[in-house]
Formats: sequence, C-alpha cells, structure tokens
Amino acid sequence: MKIHYAHHPDDVKNYTTEKLRNEFLMETVFKENEVELAYSHVDRIIYGGAMPVEKALTLDAGKELAAEYFLERREMGVINIGGDGVIVLDGEEYEINNREGIYIGRGTKEVVFKSNEANQPAKFYINSCPAHKTYPTVKVDLEKAIARPLGEDAAMNKRTIHQFIHPDVLDSCQLSMGMTVLEEGSGWNTMPAHTHERRMEVYFYFNMEEDTRVFHLMGQPHETRHIVMSNEQAVLSPSWSIHSGIGTRNYTFIWGMCGENQDFDDMDHVAMKDLR
Repeated sequence: MKIHYAHHPDDVKNYTTEKLRNEFLMETVFKENEVELAYSHVDRIIYGGAMPVEKALTLDAGKELAAEYFLERREMGVINIGGDGVIVLDGEEYEINNREGIYIGRGTKEVVFKSNEANQPAKFYINSCPAHKTYPTVKVDLEKAIARPLGEDAAMNKRTIHQFIHPDVLDSCQLSMGMTVLEEGSGWNTMPAHTHERRMEVYFYFNMEEDTRVFHLMGQPHETRHIVMSNEQAVLSPSWSIHSGIGTRNYTFIWGMCGENQDFDDMDHVAMKDLR
C-alpha cells in the first residue's frame, strides 16, 4: 500500500511533471490476482482495486491500519467495472456484476473478492474512509442509483451522473461515491470547475480506448496543473484543488469523496475568467 502524505498548495506549484504524477497519480489500479491500494493522509481515504482471476482475494488490514481487520474502523464502497463477480462479507455472498456497486459498513471482518470466470475477471474499484458508526451493507445497481443528466452537446459535456453512495440512496458516515458516463462527442467533465474545502475527492478514469487520453486538471484555480491519464488510472484531489478533465474521446469515471460533509452540491464554484 503506497502512502501519500498531505500536500501544501504552495509546494505543489514547484512540482515537476514527474513529481506531480508520483504524488497524485495511481498509474496501476488493477493487477491480476492482487489487491492494489493507495493510502492518503488527505482525509485518510484508501483507494485502489482488486482483480481476482485464478484465485479469490482477501482484503487484509496490513500494518498501515494498525487494526485487527480492514473495516474495524472504516466503511467502504466498491464498484465493479469488469466481468461478473462476487464479494463475500463475513460468509454472505453478494453478486456484484458489471457497473454494480456495494456499500460495506464498519465492522465487517471478512471481505473476499471473487470472479465468476477467469477469462472475464471482475475488477472491483475500492474507496474506503474512516467511520464513526456502523450502517447496513447495501448493494446498489444502476436502477437503485440516482441518475442526474447534465451538460449539453454544444459544451461537449453531455453526461449522466449516477450517485451510488449518497444520502438519498443509503446511509454512510462520510463516504460518497458514484459514476459519471460521458456521451459520445463529449469530453469535458466538471467544467466550469469548482473546489470544496470541506471534502476531498478521487477520480478513477476508465472505459477508454488504448490511445485515448484524459488531461486531468488540478491545482488551485489561479495556479492550475494537469496530469495526462490513460485507461484505468486514478488521481487524488485535495480539497484545495479543482478536479476537472478533458478527454480526446468520451470516457467514464468513478468519483469518491470523504471529509466534513456529504452535501453533493456544496461546491465553491470557479468562474472561467478566474482560471489560470
């Protein structure tokens, strides 16, 4: 598990491209038969992926959490972007197929990931953050998620936001999570940009062609930077940073947030004229 310490925006101004990518980009989220995770000191979020192929994968706490088991003091959200699979929680099996998700409450001791077929393995994308209370585990598919169509063809940002883990869908301590699908011909996400000082965010880009790239924008509004991203990569966004992107073709991304509140519309909007 790679550890990411907090970053002051004045320091980030001086980062090289290589340093910026090393500190904020998770280049490899999925490895066959492994659980790949990153731990950020920004609101203590953990994010990454589990890709079981020939064997089931068990989620262990590791020394980084100093806990008996991974969800002893945490909650977790998972969305499957691969083949059909199963998540076993304390012996109970949940079928989590492509573009289905699940919220897992604090106190779940055993978490096991399995694929139904090795030649079409599941790819379980994971977000986890500290939890102060135990809420029930809930499976969420696209029908249960809240769909919010946004954007327009003329602005190249026609998209649908699917809110999987959201106060109007289920109870969680602080984790919010969802998936945004851009339509063909659209490339912009979250522009005009915003920040939200009260919570951080992680973007995971996928459903991209081999030669498609997303130019992910970050940094303070008056001091922006960019990271060039390819398929199935994740990027960390501190609360002081904008988080937006433009793709060479349409794509899909999963967003996850944790922090002070769960008000999805609590945003500090940035006027286009103020971006630098």
